Parts: sequence; structure tokens; C-alpha cells
Amino acid sequence: MRNFLQLFTLLALSFSFIFASDYREMKEISLKKDEQKKILVKYADKEKLFNFRWTLYKNGGLVIFRSYDKIVAQNVLYLRHENQSFRVELMPSGTNYGNLAYLLVKFKEFKQESKEAAFEIFLFDKKEQVLLEDLKN
Repeated sequence: MRNFLQLFTLLALSFSFIFASDYREMKEISLKKDEQKKILVKYADKEKLFNFRWTLYKNGGLVIFRSYDKIVAQNVLYLRHENQSFRVELMPSGTNYGNLAYLLVKFKEFKQESKEAAFEIFLFDKKEQVLLEDLKN
């Protein structure tokens, strides 16, 4: 039984390293309430704007408003829950783009003293087709 647990732990760690290395770029940011994060997404000859902000932190849930390519959405993210992140596909599916690039925005922590939410933004882009540019608010 002990050997089984050791093997299971070893496999779990190796899988986490495999999946963790799939992202090409990672950024950490902190936002205050209603402060927007704007990122210009460039690929091929296109430029699209991704932005998001949070508006409410209540009972452990963080309400997020986001938009990308004129598509607006809302998410509620939790620290200790399956809904800790959301995914934004950056390119349309089609024959020109085999492995679609996407962003994963993960709610990392809420800082009570400064009333800021911390996030990690991961870029998954195996073909290295996408360039991200931070825009000033």
C-alpha cells in the first residue's frame, strides 16, 4: 500500500510539471475594485482588446466582468473551488489555426488590507502565434 501511494504521488507530481510547462508566458497582477486590466492581443494581421475588472467580493466569490473581441461575459471566481479561473480563446477555430491559443486568468488571492485581488494570467500558445501587449489604463 505504501509503495502504491509513493507511486501515485510521483505520478501526480510529474503530471503537474507536464501541464504547468505548457504555458508560454505568465503574468501576475493585482487590481483594485473596478480597476481595468487591458491587454492588446496581436496575431497574424489582427489586433484585439481583452480587458477585465472585478466589481464585488462577497462570501469568498469575486465577480468579474470581461470582454474580448466585442464579446462580454461575467464570471464568479472562488479561491477554494473549481471556479478559480476562466479561459479566453484568442483566435477563431478554423483551418488556419491548428492549436488554438488561449489565456487562462486565475484568481490567486484577495488582499483584505488593501482591498486588491491578485491574478495570474497564463498564455497557452504552442505555435507562438500570439503577442500580448499591456496597455495603460
